[in-house]
This record gives sequence, structure tokens and C-alpha cells, in this order.
Amino acid sequence: MTALKIRKIQPKDNQEVAKVIREVLVEMGVPKVGTAYEDKALDDMYAAYDSPRMEYFVIENEGKIIGCAGIAPLKGFEAEVCELQKMYFLPEARGKGLGTQMMDTCLIFAKNEGFQKCYIETLPYMEDARKLYRKTGFTNLEGPLGNTGHYNCTVWLIKELKGEG
Repeated sequence: MTALKIRKIQPKDNQEVAKVIREVLVEMGVPKVGTAYEDKALDDMYAAYDSPRMEYFVIENEGKIIGCAGIAPLKGFEAEVCELQKMYFLPEARGKGLGTQMMDTCLIFAKNEGFQKCYIETLPYMEDARKLYRKTGFTNLEGPLGNTGHYNCTVWLIKELKGEG
């Protein structure tokens, strides 16, 4: 991984990002309904995140997108709470510390946008993701926040953003 970089999504990335997300979701056995798999935004992530207080990042290695994640206000909840969204990595990107780098990039953006807390939803069997979230300071919640529409995600976490950035 020589030419590795984390950068903001560009319009030309849309098709590749949607492919990465769907591939990982299928690999993990995620239900296709009630999860990110069915989100209409997947086919135009650039436009979906082209709004204030939102950003989507990709990890590019020698011209190929191997991971991605975004920050957006948590729908249907308090303005100071954001959500880490659609964080997925191809197998070749895993176990190299890229998740931590991407998490740092997203949380710094969130803090700079004035968010005070970050929320995440995931699935119980996504163990590596949950390990990363715990390692970076997320703690479990007893139930969901906001209105994400991802009713099949049954693990909810939150992190205070004090000290980030």
C-alpha cells in the first residue's frame, strides 16, 4: 500500500463506493432491508453528502477505493449529535490501522463542525467494527437514537467528542 490516501469523495467515485459498500455488506451477511444496503444514497454518495455539516471520505490505494465512511447530522435527533455512516473496508484494507485513521478523520471533521457527540449503529456480528468503535471511545447504548431507518441494526453506540481535533 504505497499510494494510500484518505480524501473527500468526488463525483467520479460514486459507482466504486457503492460497489465497495454492497460487497462488504454481502460478505458480512447483512440483511438487504433495514440496513444501509437499501439506502437510495448509495448510488450517489457525493450528492448525498454535499450539504452543510456532512462529509464522506474514501481511502484510495493506487487509484482504487478500498474503504469509506461519512459523517452527517443524526436524522430526527438533536443538532449537536452526528452519526458515523457507511464505514466499510474491503478485505485488503483490514488489519492495517486504516479504520483508526478513517475514524480519526471523521471525528475531527465532526468536532470541527460543532458536533458534541457521535452515534453509530451496527450489527452484533460485526465484531471487528465493534472493536474499533470501543477502541476509539464509543460506549454502548440501550436503544437507538434518531430515525436512521436501519431497524435491523441492533447495536447502538455513542461517543463524546470532547478533545477530538
